[in-house]
Amino acid sequence: MPHGQLADPPAGARVTVAGLVLVRQRPGTAKGVIFITLEDETGVSNVIVWRHVYERFRRAVIAGRLLRVTGKLQREAGVTHIVAEQIEDLSALLDDLLRPDIARAGDQP
Repeated sequence: MPHGQLADPPAGARVTVAGLVLVRQRPGTAKGVIFITLEDETGVSNVIVWRHVYERFRRAVIAGRLLRVTGKLQREAGVTHIVAEQIEDLSALLDDLLRPDIARAGDQP
């Protein structure tokens, strides 16, 4: 789902978003919770990663530049978050953009 459409589903809906990692935060007062901000061409989304999810997807959370996150929408005080259930590192797709031998849609007649 594009980040710009996250206002459409009801709170508690299960969604999947993908985006570039802008920020990772692990405040000392958050008891092991990590906050990630993702961006796509339509906007940004805030992701909450609980400790048990972090332990399952540690490598993606730490090293991912482009992530796909599936989780539940949470809305509080006008702010929408995605509470992560699954996290996938899609960074290899960014590397493909640098390869000159890949034909791009814009290059086609």
